[in-house]
Amino acid sequence: MLYATELMGAKTYDVQGNYVGKIREFFIEPADQPNRIAHYLLSRGSFQPLVARHDQVASVAPGNVRLNVNERSLEPYEPNEAWLAVQKDLLDQQIIDTSGRKVVRVNDVDLAEQRTNGSIELRVTQVDVGLPGAVRRLFQGIAPQKFIRKVQGQFPPRSIRWEFVNLVESDPLRRVKLRITHEKLEDLHPADLADIVEDLSAAERQGIIASLDEETAAEVLAELDARLTSQIVEKLDPEKAADILEEMAPDAAADLLADLPKETSEELLEEMPGHEAAEVRELLEFDPSTAGGMMNSNSRGHDEFGVRFCR
Repeated sequence: MLYATELMGAKTYDVQGNYVGKIREFFIEPADQPNRIAHYLLSRGSFQPLVARHDQVASVAPGNVRLNVNERSLEPYEPNEAWLAVQKDLLDQQIIDTSGRKVVRVNDVDLAEQRTNGSIELRVTQVDVGLPGAVRRLFQGIAPQKFIRKVQGQFPPRSIRWEFVNLVESDPLRRVKLRITHEKLEDLHPADLADIVEDLSAAERQGIIASLDEETAAEVLAELDARLTSQIVEKLDPEKAADILEEMAPDAAADLLADLPKETSEELLEEMPGHEAAEVRELLEFDPSTAGGMMNSNSRGHDEFGVRFCR
């Protein structure tokens, strides 16, 4: 097992033994091979950074990488938004640990070697969210590798398999989260899921709520602080937001809409079915600070036999 932190800064030599540069970054091409290190970014002083492909790597060891081609065969580095950068996009980013029902931080990335047609491919196997990865980060470049591995072995491993990790595409910071099926998310108690959502970035919250079915989303929003709920609903697709509001109790939906800008509130009411929208509009006519504004439509608009009576 190798670790990304052990290879960052590793000296790289070409097939003739010439020094090419140090590894500054690894890239994955999710659309091609979701767990393969596809490219290595190499830099040396003021020279233009170069990129080595996965099939140009002959051997990999902590601090030392060998290529099976000469330096002239390497391409100049050009940024590519389709590539996932291990250090930039993964290390120190937050992911959701559903078993622990909390948000955790990526301390390191575990890599396994795979020999393919005379080259060595590195495959991401899991992300380290425990103390061993934190120890490697702390001592990397300061203490000998053997010492670091000995110290990290004294702490229990804690990791999440790579197949459960995926990008939150809606987040411009390209943070990562656990790839969870809707059923898996919906298995969590709404209060637990709300606790998780509160620890995420704004864009991550949007991604989570948008992925839930409307009933679960409504239950989770009911557990959140009113300010957060308003922020989330305001940025949701209007149709999705209206569907979630339909699943809420009319008084809760009215309270939420009352906290939104009037234009947004009106837009969402227009998206709701007529009957539900009428109930909510009726509640919105009351001053929220009055007793009438605090009653829901069931207690205010009907008697115990379900017959409508006049106010």
